[in-house]
Amino acid sequence: MQLVSFLNNGQEGFGIFSQSGIYPVLEKFKKEFPNLRAVIDSQKIEDFETFCENNPIPLSKVSLLPPIPNPGKIICAGMNYRKPYPVDGVAPPDPGNVVVFARHTETLVGHGADLELPSGKAAETYDFEGEIVAVIGKSGRFISKDDALKHVIGYSIMNEGSVRGWMKHSVHAGKNFNASGSWGPWITTADEIDDFSSLKLETHVNGNLMQSALAEEMIFSLPELIAYISNLLPLNPGDIIATGSPDGTGGSRNPTAFLNSGDCVEVSVDRIGTLKNHVGA
Repeated sequence: MQLVSFLNNGQEGFGIFSQSGIYPVLEKFKKEFPNLRAVIDSQKIEDFETFCENNPIPLSKVSLLPPIPNPGKIICAGMNYRKPYPVDGVAPPDPGNVVVFARHTETLVGHGADLELPSGKAAETYDFEGEIVAVIGKSGRFISKDDALKHVIGYSIMNEGSVRGWMKHSVHAGKNFNASGSWGPWITTADEIDDFSSLKLETHVNGNLMQSALAEEMIFSLPELIAYISNLLPLNPGDIIATGSPDGTGGSRNPTAFLNSGDCVEVSVDRIGTLKNHVGA
């Protein structure tokens, strides 16, 4: 099942994605649960199909939003794949401990929306980073690695856009430019992913393959990330975790290959989908 949030005639909605269209939730259900985060928090996802309309809205009539427009926490893992050389602006690869940082909601747009090219000098080092996202569906603190995946309701995709030059100021600055990244296009529920470690991520820029890696290549696995983060603070339904980006980003190349206005970034993960965005002005 693919859970999706969208705009239709200027109104926000949510429901289930299919190739024939989007099945929105019934209005009565929406009054009780106004957004997808509220549904996840209510633990009603297993019965979600019964709360949706029978007639789909054509895909041509909607614009997709980030799957959870109002996520709780957005936590990203850094340096979680081995790389043959350090990315410009960050510490060397192979950290001894999990590295995490946070992003703000305003920094991420949905599938199909334009990414915002930073202004001035920041535009010179604007980079792409394809990542697999885990969506938390069950609250927990001090979660063990063995129990970690029981707290995941589904998976999605992120282009964790970064401004490398500003990461030299601070990681927070380089990672939090407005509309610099995206996530979506939907959440594929965990019951459709039998083995997370076998997921393959690929990133294309203007049709050229730039990144390709399996989830099993992560330095710290998803269960390790969840256990580590939940030791810092509670994880709650609607929190999202970006699991790190493999080698091949623009800043890791020689010569560098940073993004420019008009570029098309596509991040694909098998069994989940493809997240596609263009860089705007």
